[in-house]
Amino acid sequence: MQVVLHTGVHETDGDRLLKTLLRNRDGLRPKGVSVPGPGKYRKLISEMLNALNGAAPAPGARDVLVDSILDEDADHVDRLILSHENLFSVPKIAFQGGVIYRKAEQRLQAVRDVFEGDELELYMAVRNPATLLPALLAATPHDTMDALLFGLDPLQFRWTDLLSRIIEALPGVPITVWCDEDSPLIWGELIRDLAGVEPTFPTIGAYSRLAEIMDKEGMTRFRTYLEERSDLTEIQIRRAMVAFLDKYVDESKVEHELDIPGWDDAFVQEMSERYEEDVFTLGRLPGVTMMTP
Repeated sequence: MQVVLHTGVHETDGDRLLKTLLRNRDGLRPKGVSVPGPGKYRKLISEMLNALNGAAPAPGARDVLVDSILDEDADHVDRLILSHENLFSVPKIAFQGGVIYRKAEQRLQAVRDVFEGDELELYMAVRNPATLLPALLAATPHDTMDALLFGLDPLQFRWTDLLSRIIEALPGVPITVWCDEDSPLIWGELIRDLAGVEPTFPTIGAYSRLAEIMDKEGMTRFRTYLEERSDLTEIQIRRAMVAFLDKYVDESKVEHELDIPGWDDAFVQEMSERYEEDVFTLGRLPGVTMMTP
C-alpha cells in the first residue's frame, strides 16, 4: 500500500488541503484511494509516536493502526492519505532548541517503521518566513518573536535545513514540496498529484484557493471562461488564472500587515530574498519534487 503523509506545515493551508480531498473522497474510493477523516488517526498517531519515543514499534502495530483508520477493507485500498500538521510538533515548540522542527526526522522515521513494507511518500508546503513567523507567533502563547524562535536568527531560517535532515533520515522516500504562496495556482494539480490520479480527474474544489484571493466578479468571469473553453490545457488554464488575478485580485487577501519589533522593510525584504534563494535550492535536493505554477 502507498501511504501518503501530508505534514503541513503550520500556517500554510490550514487543513484546506484535507478538506478538498475529503470533498473528493467518493470519487477517489473506486480508484483505491482512501481519505479518512482526521479524527480517525491524528490523535492516535501522535499518541503512538509519543509512546514509542524512538523505540521500535511492536509487531503488528501497523495492522492495528490501519484497522483503526480505515472504514473499508484494507485489501481494497492502494493509496492511504493522511494529513497531520502537528506531526512534527505543536506550534509553540516548532523552534524548540533554536532548530526548525527538531524532532521531525525522528518522528518520520517512526512512521516509516510502523508502515514498514508500505511505500511512504511525503508532501509538505513551505512559506516565506517573513509572513509565516508572525502568523505562527499569533497561533501560540508566546509574547515575542524571540520566545517563539528559541534563539534562532530569523535571517538564518532555511527550509533546506529541515528537508536535508529528512532526506538523510529517510533515504529513498519521495518528497513533494510547494510554496504556500503558489497554492491558488496549483491547487487542482496538487490535489490530483497527492491522490495519485490522472490529470483529467474531475476535481471538486480545484479552484477553491483561487476563489479566496479573487473578488467575486473575477471568479464568476473565470469560471465562465473555463466553461466556454473546455479544451484548455493545464498550462493554458494556469495562464488564465494569472491573467484574471492580475485584474481581479482582492488585495486585502494577499497583503500581510507585519508589526514585529525590529522588523523594518529592509529586514523583511532580506528575509524574502533569502526565502527565494532557499526555494531555488529546495528543488535541487535529491528526492525532492518541487511543484511550481
